[in-house]
Amino acid sequence: MTIKLHCFGESGNAYKAALALELSGLEWEPVKVDFFAGAHRSPDYLAKNVMGEAPVMEDGDVTLTQSGVIQMYVTEKTGKFGGKTPEEAREVMRWMFWDNHKMSSACGMQRFLMNFLPEDKRPAEVIAFNAGRLEAAFKTLDTALQGRDWLVGDSITNADMSCCGYLFYPEPFGFDRKEWPNIDRWLSNIENTPGWKHPYDLMPGSPADRA
Repeated sequence: MTIKLHCFGESGNAYKAALALELSGLEWEPVKVDFFAGAHRSPDYLAKNVMGEAPVMEDGDVTLTQSGVIQMYVTEKTGKFGGKTPEEAREVMRWMFWDNHKMSSACGMQRFLMNFLPEDKRPAEVIAFNAGRLEAAFKTLDTALQGRDWLVGDSITNADMSCCGYLFYPEPFGFDRKEWPNIDRWLSNIENTPGWKHPYDLMPGSPADRA
């Protein structure tokens, strides 16, 4: 049975789940959520996910929400990306929790405020405050990747796919990978992983569709 992932190309959180599914070799297909038209607030969608967020994964009678949970499900089904030892598994989870709290939440908000709001409605003080939070997060990630190809172990894991969720997007939000040499090298490792795809190639929907 084909796994369905309700997602949209602009969502870094959806990308984390989509990338895990794509690299896992599981049979899956993306189902576009027209987020900018408010599809995530429809009664049908809220019946799938009361949180009104993307992604939502459906695999037969299993419905899951939240990208990290979907990544964990992929690991349960395939044995991939979760770490090769209990110690690595805990480290993978540590980075996933850190990313969701410290980096992806700030990346997603900053990217939305700077690109998807009308220019006259962009809150300059909030953007400036958030920029400081992101600078600290990027420094943490860059430092952790010093001398390492991957965040945990010797191959790509959910830690990498979580932390990279927003970092391939072209819209400006204060991240320039060339300013962070260890992150830049690590992102190249992810790009060179067989099966890797850019978020706008992996999922339906992009800003160009609304231009």
